[in-house]
Amino acid sequence: MEVFVKIAQLLVSLSILIVLHELGHYTLARLFKVRVEKFYLFFDAGFSLFKKKIGDTEYGIGWLPLGGYVKISGMIDESMDREAMKKPPQPYEFRSKKAWQRLLIMLGGVIVNFILALFIYIIVFFRWGEEYVPPERILDGYMFKSEFVEMGLRNGDQIVSLDRVPVDRWTSIHHDIVVNETSVIQVKRDGKMLDISVPEGMTSKLLKVEGGIEPRIPCEVALLVEDGGLVKVGAEVGDRIIGVNGQPVNFYDEFKEQTKGAINTNFDISLLRGTDTLNVSVQTNEEGMFGFANAYYLDFYETVVVKYSFFQSIPAGINRGVDITKSYLKQLKMLFKPETKAYEELGGFIKIGSIFPSKWNWESFWNMTAFLSIILAIMNVLPIPALDGGHVMFLLFEIVTGRKPGDKFMEYAQIVGMVLLLSLLLYANLNDIIGLFNK
Repeated sequence: MEVFVKIAQLLVSLSILIVLHELGHYTLARLFKVRVEKFYLFFDAGFSLFKKKIGDTEYGIGWLPLGGYVKISGMIDESMDREAMKKPPQPYEFRSKKAWQRLLIMLGGVIVNFILALFIYIIVFFRWGEEYVPPERILDGYMFKSEFVEMGLRNGDQIVSLDRVPVDRWTSIHHDIVVNETSVIQVKRDGKMLDISVPEGMTSKLLKVEGGIEPRIPCEVALLVEDGGLVKVGAEVGDRIIGVNGQPVNFYDEFKEQTKGAINTNFDISLLRGTDTLNVSVQTNEEGMFGFANAYYLDFYETVVVKYSFFQSIPAGINRGVDITKSYLKQLKMLFKPETKAYEELGGFIKIGSIFPSKWNWESFWNMTAFLSIILAIMNVLPIPALDGGHVMFLLFEIVTGRKPGDKFMEYAQIVGMVLLLSLLLYANLNDIIGLFNK
């Protein structure tokens, strides 16, 4: 069921973004009196699921959910309509319009996507506000996965700043270390300030880590698995594990360190229930599990809730959109640095869909939709033939030089661009499939 919820959110989100993106092209085309022959959500290769012609435009839904398109008269696009291009230019065609008008038509979708993202973030801040745990309240520090420990961090370290820039959201620490290529991490350890240098070559390792940094929390039972080891010995939700084999345990990472995932092994566990201490012997299963889920960090740390008026939400939403755009551009730049191996993390529909929550949550849905809108805008403006950015590149060349690329050249460029995009799409989705088997 969770998979279907994720798929539904992905399809609804992409449908909204595709329709509005194409509406941007459509609106500016009609503004400049250019005929739009088709307006489609998804591609109708061979046949369509639905279509209806209104005026000069056929509106429809295709069967191939890889995007959408508007077919603009007199324009060399993915339809490769060579016959129409052999006829004399008509006043209502794209090719008959001034270069600056054609440029705006091609930028219409990208402009809509950026504006849409900012609008969504503004509404999200206005409707839900913002809730987070300030780093200064995480007094027990963080627990780290092995890749961060390899850098010199220790469980319990409080990360204060990255390259002397104070941390204001703990949830962005991992992201900022990778994307901003942090050189030095300033931490507070046992009351002393230390500098932890980030070794060269760590980016490729940290990119592959999920949930690498989390607040350090006690080991408290939040959920018990039926027939699990702890259930069999009478453990209850709310019990706190305070000892393993006679060794005291204060935090969840210490519990994991003491047990080390040993399979089919008996451990003497001390449980604190209220003011009572219970000593039990628990056997792990074939996967080295005790049959419980640990509590969430929000059960131990007080959050800050910020509410925004409508006018306060406007700069907050714009700033969020700008920050995410900058971040994504930095991530995109990493793809062209072979040493980071960022290309190995390039994902397709499975990776995108996995980011959505397993239960429908409107706040998360709209945040993800805004994020995807920014991604769609940036990807479309890349100077690759077959993308909006490819057309923009050739139009800028025409505006600067006064020379218009020939139709035959544009056809070949379109073919090259489509082959490149299909190759990237295939590579990204193969990465997803390989990732599923490697889990």
